[in-house]
Amino acid sequence: MNQVTPGMKHDIAKRYLNETTSYRYLSNEIGVDDSVIRYWVKLYQYHGDEAFIPPYTNYPAEFKMKVIQLIENKNYSIREASAIFRVPHFSMVRRWRKKWKEGGVKALESAGKGRSEMSNRKNQNQSEQPSQNDMKKMQEELEYLRAENAYLKKLRGLSSRKRPTDNQIKAQVVYELRNDFSVKLLVQVAGLKRNTYYYQALKMNQQDPDGDLKESISSIYHEHAGRYGYRRIHMELLNRGYKLNHKKVARILKELGLKSRVRRQKYVSYKGQVGKIADNTLNRDFTAQAPNQKWVTDITEFKLFGKKLYLSPVQDLFNGEIIAYNLDFRPTYKLVETMLEDAFDRLTDDDELLMHSDQGVHYQMPQYRKTLAEKGIVQSMSRKGNCHDNAVIENFFSIFKTEFLYNQTFENLEDFKQKMDQYIHYFNHKRIKMKLNGKSPVAYRELHQAAA
Repeated sequence: MNQVTPGMKHDIAKRYLNETTSYRYLSNEIGVDDSVIRYWVKLYQYHGDEAFIPPYTNYPAEFKMKVIQLIENKNYSIREASAIFRVPHFSMVRRWRKKWKEGGVKALESAGKGRSEMSNRKNQNQSEQPSQNDMKKMQEELEYLRAENAYLKKLRGLSSRKRPTDNQIKAQVVYELRNDFSVKLLVQVAGLKRNTYYYQALKMNQQDPDGDLKESISSIYHEHAGRYGYRRIHMELLNRGYKLNHKKVARILKELGLKSRVRRQKYVSYKGQVGKIADNTLNRDFTAQAPNQKWVTDITEFKLFGKKLYLSPVQDLFNGEIIAYNLDFRPTYKLVETMLEDAFDRLTDDDELLMHSDQGVHYQMPQYRKTLAEKGIVQSMSRKGNCHDNAVIENFFSIFKTEFLYNQTFENLEDFKQKMDQYIHYFNHKRIKMKLNGKSPVAYRELHQAAA
């Protein structure tokens, strides 16, 4: 085995606990048997940063018997007992146990120099089993170690939000462990006065003034499958009649451990040969005063069940509503043609529509341009190599993939299609948008039409 310093043992134990790595990987890296690394981890779990400080190694027989009795009477493994008593290596305990079985307590005594005859006679008359007082003392020490280990584990989990020295967090740990250990022992481990603990415990048992609000926030979060961050949840709470600051919503979400889904990088959508077909009439003016004034479209590609799928939607810039969409295995013109047929059902004779896209091959085809011209629709196309000109539909693709595609499992393609229809219905009818004053796209459109 390679020479390993206490500092290296400390670092290896922390790496195993904090990184997604295995005992075998660490064993191969430093040339130490993985059973040894397992023991280092146990030592660190019981004793933290003090685990590898070299202890006093001239152990008396009484100490050795405490470790052995923990194995014999409490059915602890040799490694576990060794870690609890911070023995540098579990093989030492294995040797102690073997000696004890062969020669009793006398065999555990160190062979020191100059031992007197009287001392030898005294040791010969000594019982090979520890006394009742020794057993009681050992059990008390063991219970203290167990309580200390449980306390430190719980403290590490809770102290990320507050200082470890804070009496409130100490009292919370004691409160949560009170059914496993006596309060008298726990406050001793925590270094907390008993009256301080009972004062903090009384505060914890008082009714939370934000209890109803926390329940509503949690309900909104789970209702939308974790898709809402604090801004949308705040807006939804305002819709429900609450009056509060968005910062309070953010704080409560953090307390509850709830976090919005992180968006992933989007797929590169299918693009054809770039050409100059139509001017960029939209020119990044993504606002519209009424429905069916400005539509945007694009195609996105993703893989499912080992196959490529292509989604082609149309989105109204007035309210962000998905007007129509089509899904296919191939990015042929039929993909766009079917989508257009469904979308045109929304138009009336009075609508004056601008249709914007990138410079993909589908939107350069004569069939597409002819279809728009026949409907009196003005065609607009992004500038070459500029994704920002079509940012709104790209944003929808990002939301679609983050909230739906990457956030669910599907049994088969039919199950995916059914759930996709449900999600787009949810996107249009239920998912609120900040720029729509907390309304969903459909609710915002219906409000506009009612006022017209």
